[in-house]
Amino acid sequence: MAANAIDQTRRLLSLVTYLRERPGARVDEVARAFGITPDELISDLHVLPMCGTSFRGGDLLDIDTDGEHIWWHNAEASDSTGEPLRLAADEATALLVAARAVATLPGLRAGDREALLRATAKLETAAGENAGASSRLSVTFESEGGVFADVDRAIAERRRLWLRYYSPARDELTEREVDPVRLFVLGHTYMEAWCRLSEARRTFRLDRVAEIRLLDEPADPPSVTPRDLSEGLVQPSADDPEVVVEVGPGGRWVAEYYPHDSAEELPDGGLRITLRTPDPASLRRLALRLGQDGRITAPSELADSARRAAQAALAAYDH
Repeated sequence: MAANAIDQTRRLLSLVTYLRERPGARVDEVARAFGITPDELISDLHVLPMCGTSFRGGDLLDIDTDGEHIWWHNAEASDSTGEPLRLAADEATALLVAARAVATLPGLRAGDREALLRATAKLETAAGENAGASSRLSVTFESEGGVFADVDRAIAERRRLWLRYYSPARDELTEREVDPVRLFVLGHTYMEAWCRLSEARRTFRLDRVAEIRLLDEPADPPSVTPRDLSEGLVQPSADDPEVVVEVGPGGRWVAEYYPHDSAEELPDGGLRITLRTPDPASLRRLALRLGQDGRITAPSELADSARRAAQAALAAYDH
């Protein structure tokens, strides 16, 4: 499996050349050649049809699979010996804005930044007047952009990371060293890593990283099978404690965002939601967020804890 986004991009580019020379290639053989699983290869093949020489779709790669073989129906359209690539004004503008934005990412390797700047300069020359429009546009990354760059670099260079990380369940900042394994996106951007503090695999949301530093120590995470995220990030177990939350009409969104066992309609238009979680205490923040739109009813000790947290919050406002 690719260690990071850069590795996946390189693999996708290599796949184009590989598949062009092997019409009807077998899925299992291609996966073995690239050192990935067939499922990961199929996922790559879902991305390739969105690539091509035009944003408008006429020259996109027409690649599909029946699960056993891979077929490229317009391979001749990607022949580099054909006409030179021509960019429309909007295509040139989008490409230049994106290139300049990526070049500003903190943590980007010097060689990659220099190569990107050289390519951008060539694009500006080729775009001519169209380059002027792009110079009036700019993109700023969210605060997690720098964290992403450091994590991506740590994965590529197999280096350990030091973090100051905010844990919402305990409402505290902790310091820890981690060996990063991979980056992935599920609504937010996450890092899966081996945490040296807890001696276990942990998932960290990048926008909750308060501070990050690359260490000289090499990363050496234990060999673990990457989590299956097809069912989402939170996958409660049948053995996890059961929690019951009653919400009014304004709190029905909880059933949409939290995996649950059941959601029973209430007379006032609300719901009685039964869910499971390995850390029931983390739901105290949900109770505070709901306010008058909901409450925890079971287990009783969790309901009491949420009530005390609400009283403490109100007392803080009084002060």
